[in-house]
Amino acid sequence: MKTKAQAAAIFALAGALISVRGQAAVQTTPVPAAVPALSATEQKIQDIKNPFPWMSWGGDLRIRNEYFNDLLTLSEKNPLHEQDYFRFRGRVFTSITPVDDLSLNARLTAEPREWMKPAGYTAYKGNEGMAWYYGIFDALNVQWKNIASLPLTVTVGRQDLFLGDGWLVAEGTPYDGSWTLFLDSARVSYNFKEQHTVVEAIGIIQDAYNNGWMPIINASGATTLTEQNEKGAILSVANSSLPAANLTGYFIYKHDDYVVKYGDNADIFTLGGRLSGTFQDCWKYSVEGAYQCGQKEDPGLNRGGLNPYLSPSAQAVGFRDLNAFAANSKLTYQFNDPLNNQLSLSYEFISGDNSGTRNDEMFDVLWGRWPRWSEIGLYIYAPEARVGQEGNLNRVGPTWSLNPMKNMLFTTSYYALFSSQDAATRAVAPGLLTQGGNFRGHFVQAVMKYTFSKHLSGHLWGEALFPGDYYVIRTVIPFLRAEVTLTF
Repeated sequence: MKTKAQAAAIFALAGALISVRGQAAVQTTPVPAAVPALSATEQKIQDIKNPFPWMSWGGDLRIRNEYFNDLLTLSEKNPLHEQDYFRFRGRVFTSITPVDDLSLNARLTAEPREWMKPAGYTAYKGNEGMAWYYGIFDALNVQWKNIASLPLTVTVGRQDLFLGDGWLVAEGTPYDGSWTLFLDSARVSYNFKEQHTVVEAIGIIQDAYNNGWMPIINASGATTLTEQNEKGAILSVANSSLPAANLTGYFIYKHDDYVVKYGDNADIFTLGGRLSGTFQDCWKYSVEGAYQCGQKEDPGLNRGGLNPYLSPSAQAVGFRDLNAFAANSKLTYQFNDPLNNQLSLSYEFISGDNSGTRNDEMFDVLWGRWPRWSEIGLYIYAPEARVGQEGNLNRVGPTWSLNPMKNMLFTTSYYALFSSQDAATRAVAPGLLTQGGNFRGHFVQAVMKYTFSKHLSGHLWGEALFPGDYYVIRTVIPFLRAEVTLTF
């Protein structure tokens, strides 16, 4: 019986192979997979979101609870050292296309917050309860594609800009957290398709106040989104001819005009490049470096002898010559297994200011003041510079990620953090930094994200910093977040 069963199986397999060969001989072009039909509910949603051929709209609601301790203050003696609050960000957006390739895009957003403990920052500082804040258009632009039948796109108005992995250009409004990111700008992009090259030119005019260019809704008084009025120009050339070596070169100019405390006056010139790619089907990498020169006048630094951490030459009032550099890199091994395991090693260097010289050696991250690798990494700079103004940093360590189940992503990271200079030279409250150590501490992070459906997702996020001899404080600094996002 066993022999007969084996023979039957062999004949069945042979028949299947002959059938497949016959089909291949007759049918030389593959049949595209059928697109699954939308459910009645999903079709109704799409019909509502696209009421006319020339109009689409939608919305989302993000609910976050965030908790941290000692992060903004670096001291438990400060009565506002512990923070616990809910953030309710709602957005409504639309795109209107009166003619082909021409669109008007708008997005209106608001983020009221419920402060469970007295607020440690923002205009609501020191208060508990609901803060309604205001509504603001964080996108309002016109985009024109294929101008004169050329691969040319122009976008003018309020828009989100994210270049590369957002190292230097991603966040134009650091004072409102991740509520908004916009930059008021004009962007021109030309795609040389045969050369696999994209050339972009961007002009930026950013007002420090939230009502600088257009009114806000339900205003409780104008507030700042950054510390200075900013103008900028960016030229970028990206070539992707080689999958293993995507190359981008860029020049960035940024002009700052002081508006509020911790703002600066500056003319900053940044020249940089980024190389990234994949090879051998399992390795990914990215390497980026930039050099800065120009001049900066930093009132938080130049306090005429009032800062005890600086040498007399560094405290001279007025502009100082800028001479700084930074580098950011990441190497990833993809196991290409069912769980999509990936292991990465990251290294980042951002130069710090040498307190013994007249020049300014601290690299300015420009519009990169957002939590690229950590929420703690964003806020920990508030006492020694300003929120998100990362500098004087060496960061190295691994990250492991995997999909333990469908629709779930889990990542965990460890970084050893060091300073390149043992003294912070920006405005620092006395007694927070040792001004003699170089080890910022051990940083750990774990994040679990889950997509419940097309319209519902969420995550749990935890971080901790175990401070080193760079800080006076030695207690663990935690950050915790739970988030749910509903999308329509």
